Parts: sequence; C-alpha cells; structure tokens
Amino acid sequence: SMSTPSTTTQPTLNKGSTITKIDYNDLISTSGAKSEEILDQIARGFGNFDDSLGIIAITNIPNYKDLRSKLLRLSHQFATCTPKPVLEELTVASAQYQVGWSHGQERVEGKNKFDTAKGSYYANPLTDDVLEYTLQRDFQLTDEENGSGDKGHPRMGREEFVKFAKENPAFYAKNVWPESSLPDLERYFKEMGTLIRSIGLLVAKKCDSYVSTHCKEYELGKMENIVAKSMCCKGRLLHYFPIDTDDVSNNNANIDSSFSSWCGWHNDHCSLTGLVPAMYIDADGNEIECPDSAAGLYCKSRKGDLIPVKIPTDCLAFQIGETTQIHTGGLLQATPHAVRGCNKHGVSRESFAVFMEPEYFGDMAIPNGKNIEDAQGKDSEMHLPSSVRTLRSRW
Repeated sequence: SMSTPSTTTQPTLNKGSTITKIDYNDLISTSGAKSEEILDQIARGFGNFDDSLGIIAITNIPNYKDLRSKLLRLSHQFATCTPKPVLEELTVASAQYQVGWSHGQERVEGKNKFDTAKGSYYANPLTDDVLEYTLQRDFQLTDEENGSGDKGHPRMGREEFVKFAKENPAFYAKNVWPESSLPDLERYFKEMGTLIRSIGLLVAKKCDSYVSTHCKEYELGKMENIVAKSMCCKGRLLHYFPIDTDDVSNNNANIDSSFSSWCGWHNDHCSLTGLVPAMYIDADGNEIECPDSAAGLYCKSRKGDLIPVKIPTDCLAFQIGETTQIHTGGLLQATPHAVRGCNKHGVSRESFAVFMEPEYFGDMAIPNGKNIEDAQGKDSEMHLPSSVRTLRSRW
C-alpha cells in the first residue's frame, strides 16, 4: 500500500549528529589533499545522505568574531532603543517590507497568523541601489554577456526594465538605514554581509566541484557564478523578542508546531544562506549563554529525525537552499529548519543571515537527464514538516 506521511508519529530527537566543520585556511588552501578532504565534507554536510544536516560551519575566519559581536549587539540596540516614529519611517510597506524594518507584517507557516515574535532588518549588503547598479551593468553593455550570471536575460529596453523594476519593489527597492539614530548599523551590516558573500563564494566553488564530479551534465561553475555575479543578495538582521514563558509549551504534543514559537519550519528558497550563530541577551542587556537547553535552531534530518543544531559562536554557518537543490538535481539538499523560543523570562536572541540567489531572470533549470524525483525523492517528501511544501507541488 502507498505510505502516507504519518501525522501521529513523533520524530525522534537525535542528539548524536555533529555539525560538519571546515577550517577557513583549508578552504583557501591550494593543496590537492585538502581539496579532496573538503569535497568529502561538502558531501557529508550538504549531500543527499541520511545523516546530512544541510549545514556546514566554517571556522577560523579572520576578524569574524569581533564583527559578529558588534553587529549582533547593534541588532539588539536597534530593536530595543529605536524610537517608534523612526521604526515607522524605516518600515517600507511599498517594498513589501523587503527593505528596512519589518515587525508583525509576515504571515508564518502559511497560517493566518502574523509574526510578532521577531523583528527583521532587511538590506542588500552589496549595493544600496540595486536598480541603479543593474542599469549601469546591463544597459551600458553591448555584447551578449550581461554579467548577471543569468543566461537569456530578456533584453528589454532600458525604459521597459525601469518600469518592470518599479513594479517589483521587493527585488529592486533601495536600502534604507537609520542614518541619524544608529549610523553604525549600516557599516557593520555591510561589512558582515560582504564578508559572508566572500566566504560563500569559496563554499560555492567547492560545491560546484563536488556536484560536477557526480553529475557530468552539471553546468560548471553554476553556483559560484550566482554567488559572484548576482546582485540579488539579501541580508536579514533578526531580533527575536523575549517570549512570554506561557507561549513555549514544554508539551511536545505536536512537535512541528511547538517549534514555531520563534521561527516556524521552513526551507530556504535561495542558492546559499550564510548564517551568523545567535547571540542571547538578557533583560539587562548582557550577552549570556542560552539559558534554555531546548531553545535554538533545529533541523529535520533527511530521514525525519529532529536535530538540535549547535553552531559554535566563532563559526559562520552555511545552508543549502531549494534553488541549489534544483540546480544540482538533488545532489545537494536544503534541510527544513526552525527556531525554538527560549523559555527564560526576558531573554532575546539576535542573529544575521545572508541569502544569496540568482537574479530575477535567473534560470531554475535542472541538469539534463535529472528530474523532480532526483531533486526531491518521495521518501524525503514524507518527512517534510506540514508547512514546507514539496518541490513537486511547485514544479
């Protein structure tokens, strides 16, 4: 008989999985032996294997620790000390809240419930005005290569493109910044964002090498080109507000929904996500260790296990998004993840993510000879949380 996803069985909590780590110095090393070792780590972290978590941590990145500490403290300062009129000024409804401050605007887990658990600050870390940048790049060029890493850019005329961009502000709106109330936010947001993109480029290069050894039809350098050339890059600085302890059920009656206290189950849609591990801050504004061992980031493994993911705070993590899952025909896989709230009074959580993805006209082609079944098999569809739609349903 056909097996249907069971809603009653609980995923097992698996504490045994350790996160795959790669040393930054190995990532930039030219040694052949190191390269082989890294491809194994890419396979273990991102590959289509039962114990892969879809997440890899990079260690020993120069200047990273200090930058993390500065940016995440600013996240807390911004969310807790910015006067309400300034927050309102930095909330851009016309851009569908995809630049500036967003709090209580997004629907969570497809429900009719709006997300007030966290506030987000969105900006493109690579350029303040992506439309202007794109016009300079694509409409000054006469040859076929338009530099965006997108094959078959529909070469519309300049006027037409400007009109199109204005109709799609979520992609093309300008950044906004708290220039007078917290000028450092822009500086450190951009510094961390560009650092993440540069490390992401090294990771993407290794991903390409791994995929091309297992799939002859894979377009060489595909992921690296997207990360290097696409200006569709979004940074999201997150402040998770302290939650009322009554909201965190210690009852695991429905493990999928008990995790939506801070951030519900989802897959990233992009090619590659860079993730700065969270900082926890108490009611007095002091940085603390997370006081609740059950709080934080969780993944659903390929075989449906629930896995708490502890990223060391001196590391930078990377996760695979669904775009790469399609581009690689399933050789690299996105993993559903969620953030469980902290049940200690007055504790907030700060983190930062950068989503790297193709530009608006980028392709979503699967390699020749691969199909949707390769990209996401029936068995892994079975283990997806209810709020994560299958690729097949969107194909």
